[in-house]
Amino acid sequence: MIKRWMEPVLLRAAEHYPVVCLTGPRQSGKTTLVRGLWPDKRYVSLEDPDLHEFARTDPRGFLELGGQQGMILDEAQRLPTLFNYLQGYADRASPGGYILSGSNNFLLMQGISQSLAGRAAILHLLPLSGAELGAGSLGADWETCAWTGFYPRVRATRLPADMFSRDYLATYVERDVRLVRNIQDLSAFRTFLRLCAGRAAQLLNIQSLAQDAGLAVNTVKEWLTLLEAAFLVFMVRPWNESFNKRLVKSPKLYWLDTSLLCRLLDIRAPEDLAFHPLRGAVFENLVAAERWKAAQHRGEDPRLGFWRDNHGIEVDMVEERNGFTSLYEAKAGKTIAGDMFAGLDAVGSLAGIPPDRRILVYGGEEGQVRSNVRVMSWKDALALD
Repeated sequence: MIKRWMEPVLLRAAEHYPVVCLTGPRQSGKTTLVRGLWPDKRYVSLEDPDLHEFARTDPRGFLELGGQQGMILDEAQRLPTLFNYLQGYADRASPGGYILSGSNNFLLMQGISQSLAGRAAILHLLPLSGAELGAGSLGADWETCAWTGFYPRVRATRLPADMFSRDYLATYVERDVRLVRNIQDLSAFRTFLRLCAGRAAQLLNIQSLAQDAGLAVNTVKEWLTLLEAAFLVFMVRPWNESFNKRLVKSPKLYWLDTSLLCRLLDIRAPEDLAFHPLRGAVFENLVAAERWKAAQHRGEDPRLGFWRDNHGIEVDMVEERNGFTSLYEAKAGKTIAGDMFAGLDAVGSLAGIPPDRRILVYGGEEGQVRSNVRVMSWKDALALD
């Protein structure tokens, strides 16, 4: 089993809270992780019809199944009324008594905020990070890595990535996610997903997206919020450290896993990325998603931004961590060209960021340390902690 960075974070949370809640998208490895960390706890899943009926009709008896050891309660959001009873048990439980997991973040968080506020630690497990896999397991090139994606089932088995992404979109995204908001028009939702994929790593114009999708602006906002809550996409806002008057205001849209992005862009094989018009966007998305996942798996809120001002000066990513700021520019090409450093030099000089934290990530294999910038291969960048 691939060791997850979230392990010590979960164990530490369980030392202080009676309830630990682990959310994340389906197939990100939540059940495997919590069962491995707490093998002595009773495991129950509300996806089991018999257990769901037991919990519905006798919630107190159900919550006592775990005895003194407590329990792991999977897909807890499937019975929201159970949270009302869990509150009393949590008040009497030892730290780490109840471990909750679920893939419907919207409903799970709703239940926690109403009944378990102050009693529960909330953490998010996303698909595998490049650092968890290790540089040697990422793939022969970045195109293969991006197309394959990072879901554990694909990385740990021989399941073809294109088969997984097809089925994942059909089941989790088009069925489960859509039903959270009772979206009736599947065709419109599919079109919306493809349009969001086409805007990966780009400034998000809500009005333009709504017009292209044939939807109301408020509907687009609601559906974007739904995709964020389902851990499918994330938004990165402009970094405005003392320079907010010069920067654009729109966020950038990224997908958390590039295999789903490739599927929605109709990229049928890694080789298709060589000449795809969104090749650069997919590469930038790959790098940004790794920085986002690394922070979440450390138990931190990602502090990722970007720089783009009204004079055309831009840097793809700005990351703040441990009191330091780093700049990242992502270039898909396998050859380093001098003009790749322009944004890093300009923004780095303006913001006072030293050369060793001005990082060019490119599609090649060899890293370099230059006088004004650090050049990092895509493998080294994805394996960063």
